[in-house]
Amino acid sequence: MVHGLGGSALNWTDLMAQLTDRLDSRAPDLPGFGFSPPPDDGDYSLAGHARAIIALLEHDDRGPVHLFGNSLGGVVATYVASSRPDLVRSLVLISPALPNFRPGRWRTQVALLSLPGLGQLLSRRLVDMSPQERVRGLLDLVYADSSRVSPERVAEAVVEVERRAALPYAVDAMAASTRGLVTSFLMSGSSAPWARASRVIAPTLLMYGNQDKLVSSRVAPKAKAAFPNATVVVLPKTGHVAQMEHPELVARFVREHLDAAQKKA
Repeated sequence: MVHGLGGSALNWTDLMAQLTDRLDSRAPDLPGFGFSPPPDDGDYSLAGHARAIIALLEHDDRGPVHLFGNSLGGVVATYVASSRPDLVRSLVLISPALPNFRPGRWRTQVALLSLPGLGQLLSRRLVDMSPQERVRGLLDLVYADSSRVSPERVAEAVVEVERRAALPYAVDAMAASTRGLVTSFLMSGSSAPWARASRVIAPTLLMYGNQDKLVSSRVAPKAKAAFPNATVVVLPKTGHVAQMEHPELVARFVREHLDAAQKKA
């Protein structure tokens, strides 16, 4: 289960708990996020993150797996599935951050994080905010209704923000990973994310929130057409992190997806 930009393995806690009877799940931290150190080669591109996931799967000898990805992690998972189909049994992509040029206030502001200099400046300004302010702003951004977040999860997020603020590489990891994502939007040919999606052979469940401020659910038809073997679900009253906002509902669709993938195997 691969988290999104600025996230961590904690983004999957509640969904993992819902699926313990079906899946032996692992949620790694991408290089530079959570408890993972920055990459040795400084490569925060999508391909770099995908290599890290492939290396982990090979090291643990877990493949083929049911590979999950949210936001940035959804694109990383697409890279993995398109380049190493032997490692992926099925895909579950929640609001994957595939190229989308529809105008949107929050998408524009996230894109600014990718600009050299400005991205680092904005990232540092985020770090300068109090942990409580950062968490509340983030929750309002990624949830359709942030009041659904339990006090326990808010407290966990504050602790995580405080810890990451002390890391010397936190700003670079955020800015460089954003730059890698936005750069992918400008790619063309076989290396472009949508072209990679067309090469995914694994059964794919695509889930979007109809109130997502970062990845518009209007891209769902394009995603349905791009992935050769895809099922698309648009969830009502849901934002960017459906697995956190509605873990029970997401788990129900995942179970149906796992059943269908098993029949096709």
